[in-house]
Amino acid sequence: MRLSALNLLWRPGVVSLGLGLALLGGVGAAAAAVEVPVVTARPQAVGTGVEYDGIIQAVQQSTVSAQASGRVASLLVKAGDRVRAGQVLATIDDRETQTGVQRSQAQVAQAEADLRNAKTNFERTAELRAKGFVSQAALDAAETQYKAAQAGRDQAVAGAKLSALAQGFTRVTAPYDGWVLQTLVDPGDLAVPGKPLLTVYAPMPLRAVVQVPASQDALARSASRVEVQLPAPAGSAAPTQWVTPTSQTALPAADPVSQTIEWRLNLPDAAAKGAVPGQQVRVRFVGAQVQRVVVPASAVLRRGELTAVYVAQGQGFVLKTVRLGADHGAAGVEVLAGLGADDRVATDPVRAGLAGAQPAAAR
Repeated sequence: MRLSALNLLWRPGVVSLGLGLALLGGVGAAAAAVEVPVVTARPQAVGTGVEYDGIIQAVQQSTVSAQASGRVASLLVKAGDRVRAGQVLATIDDRETQTGVQRSQAQVAQAEADLRNAKTNFERTAELRAKGFVSQAALDAAETQYKAAQAGRDQAVAGAKLSALAQGFTRVTAPYDGWVLQTLVDPGDLAVPGKPLLTVYAPMPLRAVVQVPASQDALARSASRVEVQLPAPAGSAAPTQWVTPTSQTALPAADPVSQTIEWRLNLPDAAAKGAVPGQQVRVRFVGAQVQRVVVPASAVLRRGELTAVYVAQGQGFVLKTVRLGADHGAAGVEVLAGLGADDRVATDPVRAGLAGAQPAAAR
């Protein structure tokens, strides 16, 4: 006969065993209690300013175009492929250019034969003139023919080089090491000089491009520093990081339609490794210093629409919802509401949420 769970709970042996496990669990929890570092939320000086959305761009990005006419015979790469400088990306039907090369080679051979004939005639005429058998006019005519043959040979050689150059244009190559961003033609499409075939870019260096409203241009130019929010390196506790560009350039004219001024911010290679062209980033123009309550970004707990921090209370922690403001990078995240004066905030909300967690000394 099977006993119900209720009967088992009321059996004396089971009750004693349950109490023993509870006591052991209490002892284990006390032994496993962890101390969580806390910081005191006080106003501190942070920089103010404005933030705008920007886009990551490759400093080196090229649209490779055709330099010869003909059908695209083959497309040897696709979007996302890595390429090396000089690597063949596509070929264009070269039957016409091959014919031109053969014709130029034949013209060079004919010009060299004419030059040899003219040279021999000039040398023979010079000998006869020295013996007085021909007139000076005959020698001058032979010399003129010889020089004309030399010019004809030089012209044929130049034509052969031009034909070889046109033949080389049927092989479209990568201008530098990089990646194929997109292909704009397929095999069989007609290629003409100037028609875009592919877009390639170099993975480094990168820059952030931001459109600043013309009305805020003076504020942006007077900023004490400019920062770009990028993905943090692998293994970092924070998901993002604010970095300072290595150089910045504001275009001298505003866009007549959007009334914005383009700023180009070159990024340090080490910090930009996690970014890719086309990715959206935040750009901050930092101004004067003001007093704001901030907490470390790692102290903020985000669960869906909930934004909260663990605040020390007695020997434990309580969860308080907060309303956040601007992210000030290394200084922390601004807290607009939800914290009282001198609240002690846990820097590790995951450990603070464990049973028996205790606050360590404030720092």
